[in-house]
Amino acid sequence: MQGADSGKGILDHIVILTHIAILVEIVLSEMNHLIKNNIPPLRDGVGASRVQVLPGVWPSALAFLCAQFPAVSETTWRSRFARELVLDISGNALAADSACTCGDRIYYYRELEQELEIPFYETVIYQDEHILVADKPHFLPVIPSGKYVQQTLLVRLKKSTGIAELSPVHRIDKDTAGLVLFSINPATRDAYQSLFRSRTVKKTYHAIAPLSNAQQWPLQYCSRLIEDEQFFRTREVAGESNSETHISLIEKYSDSGLYQLQPVTGRKHQLRVHLSSLGVSIEGDSLYPVVKKIA
Repeated sequence: MQGADSGKGILDHIVILTHIAILVEIVLSEMNHLIKNNIPPLRDGVGASRVQVLPGVWPSALAFLCAQFPAVSETTWRSRFARELVLDISGNALAADSACTCGDRIYYYRELEQELEIPFYETVIYQDEHILVADKPHFLPVIPSGKYVQQTLLVRLKKSTGIAELSPVHRIDKDTAGLVLFSINPATRDAYQSLFRSRTVKKTYHAIAPLSNAQQWPLQYCSRLIEDEQFFRTREVAGESNSETHISLIEKYSDSGLYQLQPVTGRKHQLRVHLSSLGVSIEGDSLYPVVKKIA
C-alpha cells in the first residue's frame, strides 16, 4: 500500500506541474500578444524604443530612466513625460512620478535637440507587399544611432511610406552608398534574413583607392578582425581568420584605381580594413589607417 500511495503521490505532482506549465504558457502567450498588439505608433517616423525595468528600488519611472540613461538629463526626461513621449505597455502616457517595478516595460521616443540635415536623398527603386529596396546615398546612416535619428534611411522611409513595420534586412556603412533591402511583412521577414545568414546573397562594392605595385590583382584577402579599443573602429589581430574579401582592380586612373570588392563575410568595416591593410586605403576614409579629424 505504501508503494501505491507513493506512486499516486508522484502522479499527483506530475499532474500539478503539468497544469502549472500550461498556465505559464498561457500567461506568456497572452503577454506576448499584449506586447505585439500594443506597440506604440510612429511619431514623426520614429518608432518607440523599449526598456525593461531592472531589479532595484525605483521611486518613480523618472528615477529609473535617469539611472538607466545617465547621458540624458533629467530635464530632457521631464520634457518627454510632459509631452507624453513616455508610455507604458498598453500605450498609456506615464507621468514622471508614475510607479514602476522590476519587469515593467517602458516605451519612449528618442529625439535630438539639434540634428544636422544630411543634404543627400534616397530613392526607392522597388517595392511589393514583402520588401522595399532603396538606393542609399553617401553619409546617411541606415538606422537611428548616436547623433542621428531623423536623418537616417529607416526613419525617412517610414515617414515617406507610412509603413511602421519597415525593417532593414541588412545594413551598410554610413559613408557607403548602395542598395539596402527592407522587410515590410514580418511574416516573411526571416525568409529574406536567412538569405544573408546563409550567404546566398552575393554583395559587390566599388571603391576608389591608390594604385599599388605591391599586390597582384585579383586576390583573396583573409584576416582576423576584432573591435578596436576605439569602439568605432575595427582592427586586425593574429589568429584564425574570420573575414574574407575578394578584391579586383577593374580600372586604372592616373594615380588611383577603381576596385571591386566582394565580401564573403560581413564584419564591421571589413572592406575598409582589408584595403587599408593592403596599403590602399579608400579615398576619403576618415577612420583607416588612422582617424582623421573632419573639418
